[in-house]
Amino acid sequence: MRFEDVYITATGAFYPGPAVGNDAIDRYIEPLNALSPRVKRRILGENGIRTRHYAIDAEGNSTHSCAGLAAAAVRACLGAEPADALRNVDLLAAATSSGDLILPGFANMVQAELGAPAMATASHHGVCASGMAALQHAALALEHGAYGEALVATAEFPSRLFKRSRFAPVGYDADFDAHFLRWMLSDGAGAWRLSRTRPDSGIVLRLRHLHLKSFSGELPLCMQAGLSPEGRHWGDYPSFSEADAAGAMLLRQDIRLLPQLFDVGTHEYVKLAQNGAIDPSAVDHFLCHYSSQRFAPVVKQCLELAQLEIPEARWYSNLAVRGNLGSASIFTMLDDFLREKRPRAGEKVLLFVPESGRFTVAFALLEVVDAASPEQPREAAAAPATAAARPAAAAQEAAGLPEPPHSPDPATQLPEVARLLRELALVWHDYRSRVWRTPLVRRILDGSVAKDDYVAWMEQWVPQVRQGSLWMRKAADHLTPRYASLHATVHHHADDEQYDYDVLFQDYRNAGGKVGSLDALRRNPGGEALNAYLHARAAQPDAVGLLGAMYIIEGTGQRIVPALLPLLRQRLGWLGKSFTFLAYHGENDVAHLERWLRALEATLEIGGREASDEILEDARHVAVLYARQLEMIR
Repeated sequence: MRFEDVYITATGAFYPGPAVGNDAIDRYIEPLNALSPRVKRRILGENGIRTRHYAIDAEGNSTHSCAGLAAAAVRACLGAEPADALRNVDLLAAATSSGDLILPGFANMVQAELGAPAMATASHHGVCASGMAALQHAALALEHGAYGEALVATAEFPSRLFKRSRFAPVGYDADFDAHFLRWMLSDGAGAWRLSRTRPDSGIVLRLRHLHLKSFSGELPLCMQAGLSPEGRHWGDYPSFSEADAAGAMLLRQDIRLLPQLFDVGTHEYVKLAQNGAIDPSAVDHFLCHYSSQRFAPVVKQCLELAQLEIPEARWYSNLAVRGNLGSASIFTMLDDFLREKRPRAGEKVLLFVPESGRFTVAFALLEVVDAASPEQPREAAAAPATAAARPAAAAQEAAGLPEPPHSPDPATQLPEVARLLRELALVWHDYRSRVWRTPLVRRILDGSVAKDDYVAWMEQWVPQVRQGSLWMRKAADHLTPRYASLHATVHHHADDEQYDYDVLFQDYRNAGGKVGSLDALRRNPGGEALNAYLHARAAQPDAVGLLGAMYIIEGTGQRIVPALLPLLRQRLGWLGKSFTFLAYHGENDVAHLERWLRALEATLEIGGREASDEILEDARHVAVLYARQLEMIR
């Protein structure tokens, strides 16, 4: 979404109380049980946070309200005469995940805390990306001329959820998902002032692009409060105390699902780069909200493969000293950045906010403007950056890779490989979305899946997996001398897959499958169409496009299967040794994909753009057919 007439004219932040070092956390967030110190050491060792702020004292009493935190950040944003400045504000958009009251809306509570005059308000409730949703609301209102001045205020107050007393109803025996966030989240607030009018002086930020997209209709719940470990909503208990005793009021995050967040974030980034909304080579500063330093290398790896990286020297984060502030993180990060780095006019700042609540990603591109300089003519929409236009060294650090991941050496990677990986990323993005919305996966996600569903899936999948090594060998045997160097690699891969169907068939039998012979199993119509396509293509000379088919098939094993496996185990309980194939597939497809990448590089070195187009075309066809096979499992 492109903007022309929205400026960030001021920023502000507020942090309650003194900075709390890691050695002093226990004064505020007390250990729950004997496991707590070990869990804390592990989490703090990974997240890189050294200090944070709490709006509670050592006795667990609140020193502020959440609305009070936001109001303090607004006052810091507005400067010496906040009351006068508030009279010019037409809209207050506010966001939080930890408001003081269930009702009314958070923006109304902040307005009341400020004693602000009558104005429009908009409350956005959510997790990390809710602040970006509030920004989008305000920016759209300004861009379309509905208002002239707006404030966006964000605040988080999670510490009052982490007091030891909160865990008393569950006997201090919280699961790891509830333990995890106690040492991740902090209290604080951030605010930005937006204007439709460019100021007469000073350095301001012009909002150029804002992209916000939720994948909640496709992906499972990752971070939540209000749902018990047994899957019961807090409001469905006879009383609040019973909901509390069942652990429904604890804040939890399923960290096993976090790779899915980087998957969708990566592909949205690639999409934005492809359509010209973001040119990574033109980004001077990259502000990424990641909850843990552990994820910074993941983001970097994601970017380098598509040659859409932003060098690490251009990254900025305040995570180590401010902690993870949820929806307020990117707002406080920009405030610290502007004071510490003092960017120059003309520089571009890219913001990235991934949210794990139910998977939302947001990007915003800002341009630094010297308001005293004459305004330049409007820019034409930026053209997509090409790999050749970027320095080779710029291919290694920022926010989006074609999924599934590979790790070639960018210094030796062919430009055509990078281009193809970016195109394949977009195919995968659409395919993944379609798979997560199939009836079978929806039942796995909502908990209604039954053993019969799993058995039916295996019954239709086994004969398809059985064909994998056959069409691969057929394709290898139809290679002409031009691609003869690929023959051994493809056969090696086929050898690895040769007996996969035997493992899967045994899983099927262990789960209660009644068909006693492999030969008696039948594919559904979608599987039949997929099988026919793969064998027909393999029979053609030099069917190197089938590398695109392997990208989809192996990627499913590496990215989708590992996310479904723990959910299946949780939903179905003990079924004997009936998940062996799914576990093996997820663990070994990383190595398979590395081999695939080497074959891809060799193929493009021989066949160039023609081979690249063929690979992309087969990936598109197989993505449709593979998804159709899954859609027809009822």
